[in-house]
Amino acid sequence: MRRSWLTAALGVVTLIAAAAAAAATPFPDVIPLPTGWRPEGIEAGRQHTLYVGSIPTGAVRQLDARTGDSFTLVQPREGRSATGLEYDRKHERLFVSGGGTGFAYVYDAVTGEPIADYLLTETPPPARFINDNVLTKEAVYFTDSRQPWFYRLPLGDHGELPASSDVETIPLSGDYEHEEGVNNLNGIVATPNGKMLIAVQSNTASLLRIDPSTGVADTIELTGGDATNGDGLMLEGKTLYVVQNRSNQVAVIHLSSDLSSGTVVNHLSHPAFRVPTTVDKVSGRLYLPNARFGVPSPDTVAYEVVGLG
Repeated sequence: MRRSWLTAALGVVTLIAAAAAAAATPFPDVIPLPTGWRPEGIEAGRQHTLYVGSIPTGAVRQLDARTGDSFTLVQPREGRSATGLEYDRKHERLFVSGGGTGFAYVYDAVTGEPIADYLLTETPPPARFINDNVLTKEAVYFTDSRQPWFYRLPLGDHGELPASSDVETIPLSGDYEHEEGVNNLNGIVATPNGKMLIAVQSNTASLLRIDPSTGVADTIELTGGDATNGDGLMLEGKTLYVVQNRSNQVAVIHLSSDLSSGTVVNHLSHPAFRVPTTVDKVSGRLYLPNARFGVPSPDTVAYEVVGLG
């Protein structure tokens, strides 16, 4: 009887010690991706999960931020591309921006199988680039960096996907000024109620608040810095994180309650940054993929995801 009690007690102590050791093990700062992966978008899933897209293949890699382990969830498909990603937790779906293809794709976030695809624009490249997207309760919004508009995929009351004919093109107006031949509207996020969008306009180093129903854009007046090289965004309360890709840093901006202004309060960086593009948060840490834009022979070099915090 005493031996059984002692054995059980020792077992409990061992389990507690193992749990403590696991908790003390730091998450890796750098998570490798396959050679030639060429990432752009990143998205947080459940627990420690991250999803990272591949620009040239349309594939999506699933990563464990805790261990650094990864595998290809969405397999490469000829003619596809993956830039911005958005995870639909309620319905276990991934919405993926298709870059220069003009498409948006929807995948099963568990199996990686295709669910639907939408041709957002028939404009031939290079005058189109479906860059980023954001999910709200009522719709998914996609930016087109080469055109003066964005796209709306309306969702049903229970998250049903729309027919292709229901996709809307919403012209931008107000403070938005389009410039041909360069990337304009880029990263995008939404307020929790979905009534306002925030986007970065890369060519003007500015942030815009956008009415999703009208497309009217107002400049968010910044003090303490700007959005130079602005790319991916992440909104947490009234704190906006702006990835400044070629600057190899993240601007931390405190927004006013009406989103009309903001103050740059900090810049975050890491020695391993190599042109990071987008950002999301898992287990209290920020994660960014290194796109390494401009590197010679991009299909033969190494890529990685970098953790901050």
